[in-house]
Amino acid sequence: MQNEILLVADAVSGEKGLPKSSIFEAIEMALATATKKRYEESSNIEVEIDSVTGDYETFRLWTIVSDEDLEDKGIEINLSEAKAKDKDIEIGAVVKEKIENVEFGRIAAQAAKQVIVQKVREAERAQVVEKYRSVLGELVNGTVKKVTREFLIIDLGDGAEAILSRNELIPGEVFRIGDRLRAVLQEEERENRGPQLALSRRCPEMVGELFKLEVPEISEQVIEIKAIARDAGSRTKIAVKTNDNRIDPVGACVGMRGSRVQAVSNELGNERLDIVIWDDDPAQLLINSMGPAEITSIVLDEVKGTMDVAVTQETLAQAIGKSGQNVRLSSQITGWKLNVIDEETAQSNEEEKSQNESKTLIENLDVDEGLAQALIEQGYRNLESISSASAEDLVNIEGLDAEIAELLINRAKEALLTLAMQITDEEGESNDLMSVEGMDMVLALELSQKGINDREELAEQSIEELTGLIQISEEDAGELIMKARAHWFE
Repeated sequence: MQNEILLVADAVSGEKGLPKSSIFEAIEMALATATKKRYEESSNIEVEIDSVTGDYETFRLWTIVSDEDLEDKGIEINLSEAKAKDKDIEIGAVVKEKIENVEFGRIAAQAAKQVIVQKVREAERAQVVEKYRSVLGELVNGTVKKVTREFLIIDLGDGAEAILSRNELIPGEVFRIGDRLRAVLQEEERENRGPQLALSRRCPEMVGELFKLEVPEISEQVIEIKAIARDAGSRTKIAVKTNDNRIDPVGACVGMRGSRVQAVSNELGNERLDIVIWDDDPAQLLINSMGPAEITSIVLDEVKGTMDVAVTQETLAQAIGKSGQNVRLSSQITGWKLNVIDEETAQSNEEEKSQNESKTLIENLDVDEGLAQALIEQGYRNLESISSASAEDLVNIEGLDAEIAELLINRAKEALLTLAMQITDEEGESNDLMSVEGMDMVLALELSQKGINDREELAEQSIEELTGLIQISEEDAGELIMKARAHWFE
């Protein structure tokens, strides 16, 4: 029987090109599986094959646990029982007991064959993935070999196959067996099956790879693709930059009479393609990306990564796009969250915001409205900015001397300290602002300066009211309000 094991190992290794160590490992697993069937309870079996003689030994294993942690006697043994056999043994060690071998007969051989076949498939798949790893992320050609409800099997040639999930198809696409297609090659890890080649036609890289084929300047790196935002099957924005000032990047991508961009669009099912010029300035990049929409002002918040964008009433719908598509794609291109409003609303919000800021400064610094407005116009819109300023900075404001500047800075610090003490829940109450999930001291101080001093007052705000008081996106405002209201539903 031992010779039979060696014969099987030699035959399979020669036929499939696998190392004998993998074959012996598969046979060991098969013999262990067959041995486990002897026991009704759970068991941990280990088989060791001598690769020279073909002899094998079978062991049953138990893990040592404390007496109180013993749960499964089939695979565990308590410490006191184990110490009776070996006084030096410790928790976590493994006790091995030699047991009778199961015969390497028909059942064990069949189980071993199944394991070997599986290992061969895994090894072949790994070899294919390794072969194609250098072209991952690039465009490949293939032929549809099989169609199922969930995915398509694509033949890449030379015995290589890849899976194209229906979720990675462009909406509305239909392929039949024998059809040729192009897609971006990817790698995915499948549970218990190792790496697998996969394809995608809906990823943003698909657009970039097609432009590389159609636009020689891109493949030659004269023109660089900086960002791609895609709504597969509908619209894509692609930002390009030239490394040669003599070449127009947009014109090169569009081609003579739109031939190049049309070729890419045809491959993507007539997907609309917007080609814009890349700019390192996020505000200018946004203007380029938003297209013909007339932007009148942009306010950036670098801390929160947001932009408040004001457009004319006539181009508001165009700026937002169908179902917010234009804003969404522009946000992906720039990497900033966008809050788009019409010019009148922006002006109204700015006036209301300025009034609120002025009121805060008047109340906390004991100054008149004229001085408060002068501070705001110079960028000192809140107590934090004034408290962190130097007297030399403030004396540049008309009507302020060094003494008054120092006084304002001290008053701002005292006001912030007072607000912080009010916010801190010293008595263990659950109604303060800091009890709201996600609240930090900076935001709590900002809210407190606007007259929102506890959780209930925040919970009673509407999104419009909160965005008018502090600089926050509608999405973040809605989330903050709902967290403040959480205790209402408990």
